[in-house]
Amino acid sequence: MLKVKAGDTDRLGLLFERYHRALYSFFYRLTSSSEVSEDLVQNVFLRMLKYRHTYTGEGEFKTWMYHLARNVHADHYQKNKRLGFADDFTNLENKLRDDFTVEEQTRQNEEMQLLQTALNCLDVEKREVLVLSRFQGLKYKEIAELYGCTEGAIKVRAFRALDELKAIYLKLEKQEIA
Repeated sequence: MLKVKAGDTDRLGLLFERYHRALYSFFYRLTSSSEVSEDLVQNVFLRMLKYRHTYTGEGEFKTWMYHLARNVHADHYQKNKRLGFADDFTNLENKLRDDFTVEEQTRQNEEMQLLQTALNCLDVEKREVLVLSRFQGLKYKEIAELYGCTEGAIKVRAFRALDELKAIYLKLEKQEIA
């Protein structure tokens, strides 16, 4: 990124190849939409180019990248909130192994949809903390840098978000059984 900052913008392609899948995964877990996730990934790289002068090289590149990604997602969320769009749960894609029986596939599909629904019920900040820590593999220290708080505060937020996710999941599961 320092080379991109210095004017070698061709290096952005290398960064894209290295990080676009992780960003896509981050956005997909937040939006449940392939199309939206792809658009948001592109927006992150456009912002990297536009705001390359803000990259200092201090700290990890991933932290700066996810900071941009959070801003892109927040902008998208606010825009869609103003326009009245709701999250589309129907775009949830499940990756199932071929050796599952139909019953196992159906059960796992239902569990994954229920988990995604529960995740989408969390407020955006809690969802982000869980996605960054559990699915994107960021360390609590890196997430703390993104949020401008202590590592301990992020651990507490992650614990509370996970606890709330569990409660929502169990409530949704109970509603399905009834």
